Amino acid sequence: MKIRRETECRRQNEGRRSAIRGFQLIEALVYIAVIFVVLGAGYEALYRCMDSSITLRRNADDIASALHAGERWRADVRLASRQIRVEQTPSEQIVHLEGPRGEVAYRFATNAVLRRVGDAPWVRLLPSVKSSVMEADPRRQVTAWRWELELKPRQQANMKPGRVRPLFTFIAVPEGSPSQ
Repeated sequence: MKIRRETECRRQNEGRRSAIRGFQLIEALVYIAVIFVVLGAGYEALYRCMDSSITLRRNADDIASALHAGERWRADVRLASRQIRVEQTPSEQIVHLEGPRGEVAYRFATNAVLRRVGDAPWVRLLPSVKSSVMEADPRRQVTAWRWELELKPRQQANMKPGRVRPLFTFIAVPEGSPSQ
């Protein structure tokens, strides 16, 4: 009798142990699933940040290029010794600046700003330009020139547009500017 009772007690204890092992296995599977969900969300956030960082760097490069182009334009306008001429057609605008080094021309066509010195070929100064207008801005005693420039913002195909609208205004006065 005593042996039967011990055998029954062992069977009951083994049943409890297997039930506890079953619960531990289910808990481990749940923890693994939760870890996969958290890691998946973390990787998604990481890749979004990387894409945003790349877009931001490209936009910063475009802004730096626009600032360099604006400073070059201002230097050319300051050196202009004769009247600045503007040719306006429906598809493009060309601004001619006569200076001591010869003629420098700026052209906005097909979403790009191009620059030419003398009779050399046109060189692309800024790609991806949304709009560009160079015009005289008469003041009290001088005629300043203003360049309104808007770049096309770069963005990834699956991302929403950026928060920065790249607009620039450059103002320059030719050294020999006629008084009004």
